[in-house]
Amino acid sequence: MSWQRVVVVGGGASGVFGAIACATCHEHTQVTLLEAGVELLGKVRISGGGRCNVTHAYFDPAMLVQNYPRGGKALRGPFTRFQPRDTVNWFASHGVKLKTEADGRMFPVTDDSQTIVDCLLEGAIAAGVNMRTGATVVSVSRQPDGFAVGLKSGEWLKTDRVLLATGSNPRGYQLAAANGHKIIPPVPSLFTFKISDPRIEGLAGVSVENVRVQLPIAKLAHTGPLLITHWGLSGPAILKLSAWGARVLHECGYQTSLIVNWLPQYQQEQLRKMLLQVKSQLPKRAIASSCPLPLPRRLWQQLLYNIGIGERDRWAGLSNKLLHELVLELNQGTYQITGKGAFKEEFVTCGGVSLQEVNFQTMESRCCRGLYFAGEILDIDGVTGGFNFQSAWTTGWLAGQAMGM
Repeated sequence: MSWQRVVVVGGGASGVFGAIACATCHEHTQVTLLEAGVELLGKVRISGGGRCNVTHAYFDPAMLVQNYPRGGKALRGPFTRFQPRDTVNWFASHGVKLKTEADGRMFPVTDDSQTIVDCLLEGAIAAGVNMRTGATVVSVSRQPDGFAVGLKSGEWLKTDRVLLATGSNPRGYQLAAANGHKIIPPVPSLFTFKISDPRIEGLAGVSVENVRVQLPIAKLAHTGPLLITHWGLSGPAILKLSAWGARVLHECGYQTSLIVNWLPQYQQEQLRKMLLQVKSQLPKRAIASSCPLPLPRRLWQQLLYNIGIGERDRWAGLSNKLLHELVLELNQGTYQITGKGAFKEEFVTCGGVSLQEVNFQTMESRCCRGLYFAGEILDIDGVTGGFNFQSAWTTGWLAGQAMGM
């Protein structure tokens, strides 16, 4: 069988995994991986606060795809071929055991992302992948007998097949567009909300376990843990909302209203009855110092102060009007988003190569034969929790399997 030459552009999770899969499954294939930066797997190294959230313990593809605001439908088939269970088994077969945390996120038992980086690099070396850093690709052009890959240094590489795994780097989009692909304009996904409001001022670090947040402009809502920060609101509920509402939020310039239900487990009438019960049982108690609800004391007090209930006000003096305002404050407080913050150092975008132009059985381009895609260069993004890495492993593996055939 004749030798196949494959060039992988991009040394992130999907590129390295795709290179390993190709070189391992097809011994007659020479795989060269080109990374523009000084190191490979930089994003893997910093992910999960340096612990690397490798994947998520959703082993049913139908459940798994529900965590992708964009790309879930396209990934349904690929996840039947390579899903989180396969990821766990792959790393285990390479000497790395993963553990599952209470929320389903999976990490290496070492709690150190370097474990994952070392495993992938050792796997690539063992498979015979030629890895080059500081190699910036400036052009990928189709030739009658394959591709010519042009480097910034002036060097040219001839190859039979090319895998673009450049993440959200604009250069990758340019290379795809130059080969006939439509690019869905990339915008940020997974970010925190900037909110300046007296109700949350000075409460940085305060968290509430179960909060429902709504974006009326996008007709979206999510329930989950919420964290108050120095600049506004964060936590899983906010990050999920930002991911699903990424396009709409970008279009409105991150200036819109947010409705917060601090106690979604209670209906408004239930809340009213609970508060009336406290009023009748503890009429002489100060409202601010006797919170009857599962809320942090400081948050409870600032919500009270916002509607005019002071430190010394007693339950006996709580009017029906103030009671109604308090219930609304707890159940549907409106806050103004004035901008977006970053989510740690992990930058995720939605947008990229249009999914209609990619064959998801092989990850090959439908516009340019011999060109493949994997990872975040595609218009795919997941919520926080290991889902973006899983789509990287899956698309990289599928491309690697197909490229050497």
